[in-house]
Amino acid sequence: MTTLESRTPRVLLLALLASITTLSGCTVGPDYRGAPNVPTGAAHGNAFVRAPVAGMATTPAPSQWWATLNDPQLNALIDAALAHNQNLQAAQARLRQSREQLQQQRTKALPSVSVDAAAVRLREPDTSLLQSSQSSGNNGSQSGQTTGTSKGRGPLQLYTADFDASWELDLFGGMRRATESASAQADAVEADLADTQVSLAAEVAQAYIGLRDQQQRLVLANQSTELAQKTLALVQQRRAHGVAADADVERQTTQVENTRATLIPLDEQITESLDQLAVLTGQAPGALDQELSTPKPLPTLPASVAVDDPATMLRQRPDIRAAERRLASSSAQIGQHTADLFPKVTLMGFLGSTGINPADLAKKSAFTWLGVPYLQWDVFDFGRTRSTIRQAEADRDEAAAKYSQTVLAALQDANNALSRYGHQRESVARLQQIEASANRSETLMHQRYDAGASSLIDLMDTQRTQFSAQQNLVEGQADLLKDFVSLQKSLGLGWQ
Repeated sequence: MTTLESRTPRVLLLALLASITTLSGCTVGPDYRGAPNVPTGAAHGNAFVRAPVAGMATTPAPSQWWATLNDPQLNALIDAALAHNQNLQAAQARLRQSREQLQQQRTKALPSVSVDAAAVRLREPDTSLLQSSQSSGNNGSQSGQTTGTSKGRGPLQLYTADFDASWELDLFGGMRRATESASAQADAVEADLADTQVSLAAEVAQAYIGLRDQQQRLVLANQSTELAQKTLALVQQRRAHGVAADADVERQTTQVENTRATLIPLDEQITESLDQLAVLTGQAPGALDQELSTPKPLPTLPASVAVDDPATMLRQRPDIRAAERRLASSSAQIGQHTADLFPKVTLMGFLGSTGINPADLAKKSAFTWLGVPYLQWDVFDFGRTRSTIRQAEADRDEAAAKYSQTVLAALQDANNALSRYGHQRESVARLQQIEASANRSETLMHQRYDAGASSLIDLMDTQRTQFSAQQNLVEGQADLLKDFVSLQKSLGLGWQ
């Protein structure tokens, strides 16, 4: 018959297990409800308020926007940068670190088990000589006494093996909140990696466009220098025949030297662009000189630029995603610290066996075991935990403000990029008209000068105007391409 006393421990154990089961589903702290609402300009028909009327398409924008520029060399450079850029590899390493931190946090919710084993062999010292020496110093009646038991015994042997286990029960969800925070943080780092890809693709494209712009303007400067040199030779011939004055020769010589002076800074800019592209693609300066030194035209803009609505832009921009995930991580940390207000229960267990021979370890009588729930509750912490909770709440509020600011900055970035692109399209159209007019004017003026109907000064002025118009057009087209790149970056495109 079972007595009440023998049933009491069993009843208490069942009550403890029932309470643990009930509390195991409790998770303290606020549940994350998503990022705060930020005004996105929906009052304007769900479209960007600064979008230009012409040159835009409402089709989905391609992620690899650089393919629309139809420049295989640019495509190869961006592919190389995405594969070998050191900043990108550092971002990838940070992502691996954050994922391993998440894995470590998940393992904290699992039991911890350790195994120990030892084989001890001990030989006691032989004390018989010491006892004999002590006996010889005593009176004669004791000098003949010996103790056979004082000799050292054989080596002592001891074998032991044990298992230790502990498991902190996540009664109030502190570890679950910590895992939730680490998971959101890993997502944020992954979004940082995507943002690095977006910036890298845009930076490579900007540098490549700058290189082609500088090369084209260098070609024009060389052509203008050759033309000015030919004109100088013609003026010198006219002076030799007494038709032109010395002042005309000096003016044309000045024109030649001024044109040549523009070559030096362009050469310097080309070198810098080549080195920048080499470093961006993970190579040493000078590695791309042979590949890219030959001048080539600027990439070709598509007939129309695909632009999504603001809501799509906000979903695909990695920096917004990163800010939202950091907000979620901060929210979970509130619950992680709130759990510290409540008791912590750890189940601890020990199973071991000890014997003087290895075979003794398997005997039932050699086994020792211990199982105990360990309760820890920092009741009197003088407000430290609540202060930590308030700090976590402040961190959450800061993350929410940063998220809202990131969204507003993204909207500003996209609208400004659209505005710049639209205005630059108009500017390039004007520059094309100016360049065409300058070319016609130079042709007519050269004919008049050859016929003797106009002066050298008039011809030189016309040629300077033509050269300036050509340079301005190339530079304007390059700026339009760079604005196109900035627009794609502002839309959050370019990440893999």
